[in-house]
Amino acid sequence: MLGAHNSFVLKGDIAFSEDLKNIKTIKDGYVVSLDGICMGAFDTLPKKYEELEVIDYKGSLIVPGMVDLHAHAPQYLCSGIATDNELLDWLNKYIFPEEAKYSDLEYAKKSYQNFANDMKRGFTTRASIFGTMHTDATILLMDLLEETGIVSYVGKVNMNRNSVDALTENSEDESLEETRRWLQSIEGKYTRTFPILTPRFIPSCSDGLMKGLGELSKEKGLRIQSHLSENVDEVKWVKELVPESTSYANAYELFNAIGEKTVPSIMAHCVYSDDEEIRIMKEHGTFIAHCADSNINLASGIAPIRRFLNEGLKVGIGSDVAAGSTLNMLRMILVTIQASKMYYRLVDSSLEPLTFEEAFYLATLGGGEYFGKVGTFKEGYAFDAVVISDENMAAKPDNVRQRLEKICYNDADAVILSKYVDGKNIFLRRET
Repeated sequence: MLGAHNSFVLKGDIAFSEDLKNIKTIKDGYVVSLDGICMGAFDTLPKKYEELEVIDYKGSLIVPGMVDLHAHAPQYLCSGIATDNELLDWLNKYIFPEEAKYSDLEYAKKSYQNFANDMKRGFTTRASIFGTMHTDATILLMDLLEETGIVSYVGKVNMNRNSVDALTENSEDESLEETRRWLQSIEGKYTRTFPILTPRFIPSCSDGLMKGLGELSKEKGLRIQSHLSENVDEVKWVKELVPESTSYANAYELFNAIGEKTVPSIMAHCVYSDDEEIRIMKEHGTFIAHCADSNINLASGIAPIRRFLNEGLKVGIGSDVAAGSTLNMLRMILVTIQASKMYYRLVDSSLEPLTFEEAFYLATLGGGEYFGKVGTFKEGYAFDAVVISDENMAAKPDNVRQRLEKICYNDADAVILSKYVDGKNIFLRRET
């Protein structure tokens, strides 16, 4: 018999990105997992796979798992709260005091369990996630995420200035020592949960701390995630804090903290990234986490995603909870499209809005590239899949591509039946 480990066939209505411009659909087709690797999607099941178990989801949509490139786990309880403030006031008044509570492990456990449970039940199969500055709470978050079965990068946040006292590390040396303690404590502990260095953003980290994290990244071969050019006042502030820099991205570059193509960083937002920042990100292989929902909620602006794609930059989508309102990646696809339309209409009419195909790509194959061969049903990719019932959709079209688009515009009609990561079923809806 063919390999039994994570080997099976899903049968249903299949949709996946072939590339940025094209979604392939197969009505009543087959997608094959062999030892957790996708062997492709087919109209007719090839004979060489006929011995595999066929799991029939006839009438349901089968799509690749979605990738959330930017989320703040400790902010999850604050989703949808106080977003009538702009970024810096919102952080100081609400988010920093909330994150300070994670020194209490009981509080952290209750909150992080909610976050992990909703991650498991949602459309996301891979994610890059911020914790807090608290080492033990970050380890707890990683423990809980490991149990969900999703694949994630998780970061202990570094921040030794410009925060409330209860959320400020005492010195750059302490911050770096705690980061090393965190890395030592988790070494060899997980199979699906990986560390990522996480300077919150340059206003929160002294020059010495940023330099130390850049050195640690090089020493350990660790990736970095942070924020870049999200808000007008933030950009001005960075220039004041690092006056020798020529741009916000260059400030990271000066500290060797923006990664390399072989060890790429994730920079969230990039709303105000100019020509120089585009050049720097392209040179370093940076992945942009586009967070349209949070950028609208905090009145930060709209990132020029069409330009980034035209320039050949790597782009995925981030929910950015809690400034983003939900972990639901279908909703993030919709807001991504809507934001691009407003950018086209109100900012630059030379940059056409994103198509549905392009936004779906960003949520799957685009962001998935950060994790390797992830985010599609082409042969040789990790078998990450979400099975979605849309049977309650009013006036459901027969066309598979139209059904997929329609559930992004009306996600209340999308019910997850099952979810797979690397061919392992991590969530199965139980009928009651």
